[in-house]
Amino acid sequence: RAAIAKLREFCQHPAAHYPEQRDFPAIEGTSRLSPYLAIGVLSPRQCLHRLLKEHPQVLDGGSGSVWLNELIWREFYRHLLVAYPKLCRHQPFILWTDNLCWQQDEMLLDAWQQGKTGFPIVDAAMRQLNTTGWMHNRLRMVVASFLVKDLLIDWRAGERYFMSQLIDGDLAANNGGWQWAASTGTDAAPYFRIFNPTTQGERFDAKGAFIRQWLPELGDVPDKYIHTPWLWADKEQLPLDYPRPIVEHKQARIATLAAYEAARKSEEKENEK
Repeated sequence: RAAIAKLREFCQHPAAHYPEQRDFPAIEGTSRLSPYLAIGVLSPRQCLHRLLKEHPQVLDGGSGSVWLNELIWREFYRHLLVAYPKLCRHQPFILWTDNLCWQQDEMLLDAWQQGKTGFPIVDAAMRQLNTTGWMHNRLRMVVASFLVKDLLIDWRAGERYFMSQLIDGDLAANNGGWQWAASTGTDAAPYFRIFNPTTQGERFDAKGAFIRQWLPELGDVPDKYIHTPWLWADKEQLPLDYPRPIVEHKQARIATLAAYEAARKSEEKENEK
C-alpha cells in the first residue's frame, strides 16, 4: 500500500517536473521507487498504467515521458541479459574493452568506496550510498565515471560494490549502468567521454547543499570553494579535515584515453592476423 501510494503521488505532479529536477541531488526530484521495483513490490507495467492515468499523452512524448524513458531503459537492460547471457558473467558487451589494462590499486579503490577521494561531489555521493543504501541517479554516473575513467579501475569492482550496498540493487540495471559509464556496453558513452567530477559538482550542486549534507567537515568552506576546498584551505592557511584529491583529473584523462586507445588498437591487430 505504501509503494502504491508513493507511485500515485509521484505520477500526479512530480513526474511532470522530472526533466527539470532529476539531475539535482539536493532536491527530491526523482521517484525513489527503485527499491520497490527491485524487489517486485511494484512492476514497470503498474508504473506505466498509473502514468497513463495521470498523463494520457505520455506515449506521444507528453508530460511524464522522460520518466517513462527511464522505465524503458530498465526493461532494456533486462532484455539484454536474455539476449546476451555473457553480460551476467562479468563480460563486456564490446569485446575489445576486455583488453584494457586496469590499475590494481586497493588504496585508490578503498578511497573511492569510503568517500575519501578529495572530490566533494564524489565523496558525498559515496557516503550517501554507504549510509542509506541509495544514491541519486546523476551521482551514480559521476562516481562510476570517476572510478573507471579517473582511477582506471575495472568497472566490475564498482559493479560489485554497488550491489553490496544498494537497497535497489538490480543485476540488469546495475550492470547496464556500469557498462554504460565504462564505455564497455551497448549504447555506451563513447570511451572518450569522461566526466569532470569538479564541473559535475558545480553544475548539479552549485552551492554545495548536497555536499554539505554528507560532508559536514566542509561546512565552513565558502560556496565559491565548496568544489575545490583544498584551494580555500591553502589560501586561508587553515587546516582542513578533508583529503586532497587522490588524482589529478587532467592527467588521469590523458592516461585513460591512452589505455582505451591501446586496447582498441590491440583488437584491430588481432583482427588483421
